[in-house]
Amino acid sequence: MRLERAFIVNLFVAAAFLTSPSEAQHRFVDQTGPQPARDVPQLDEIGVDEKLDETIPLDLSFRDHTGKKVQLKDYFDGKRPVLLSFAYHTCDTLCSMVLDATARGIQDAVWTAGKEYQVITISIDPKETLEATAAKRAQLLKAYGRPEADNGWHFLVGDKPEIERITDAFGYRYFYNARSGHYGHPAAIMFLTPDGKIARYLYGLNYNPTDVRMALLEASEGRSISTVEQLILYCYAYDPGANSYALMAFNVMKLGGGLTVLLLGGTLALFWLRERRRGLLATGPAENDEPHQAS
Repeated sequence: MRLERAFIVNLFVAAAFLTSPSEAQHRFVDQTGPQPARDVPQLDEIGVDEKLDETIPLDLSFRDHTGKKVQLKDYFDGKRPVLLSFAYHTCDTLCSMVLDATARGIQDAVWTAGKEYQVITISIDPKETLEATAAKRAQLLKAYGRPEADNGWHFLVGDKPEIERITDAFGYRYFYNARSGHYGHPAAIMFLTPDGKIARYLYGLNYNPTDVRMALLEASEGRSISTVEQLILYCYAYDPGANSYALMAFNVMKLGGGLTVLLLGGTLALFWLRERRRGLLATGPAENDEPHQAS
């Protein structure tokens, strides 16, 4: 069964640019009074059918911002997780908002793109130009402000068949409105394991740095993360209803109970060793004394 999500925030934003200005004037001549509600065509085509734990096709070919031919597998090294988003760079509304939100979310996160993880942004527009792609990349890297991202945030363009295959692999549904010249699409970012398996989706126009960090930890599958990070991951779990990570009270209590047992056991062990040492010091001389032989 498909898990289908509708997102009120991004759908309203998408609806704002699905109608061209001339079409709006034709529909609403009198702008002074209340206007009747109208259905936005194809709005039901926007959404995400989550495909958690499925592996994306890593053999797909794209081009980076310089025009160099690359494959998705070039960015999966088997060690670091990957954050992936879809956009198109002639969009000044939702796409820019999603990418700006992504930059803010990772900017305030502990990990650094290009060091502990990779970021990939793929354009859903097969007519996307390299100039627009390079300009958007430069803008976002400047906003992010960490030099490691120059080799860690990758902006890709591709042909329609490859774009359709990769969006379908994520269950990412969008459409092109020929009249307005814009794409309607969800506001979502995805997290993948180092081997290319889908681990988590986050939605909306604001990504909490804590949620970004937790999603990256979850996607890392425990590889190359510290003991403290392992404990953090143990105590938190993703809450689909809240679209964020929540503290798991039961796991916290289990962890707290375990630490209490260790602390108590350590204290008792130290007490026992100290008392045993005192006993040895008290009885040692009496047991080791020998009578002196008369010469």
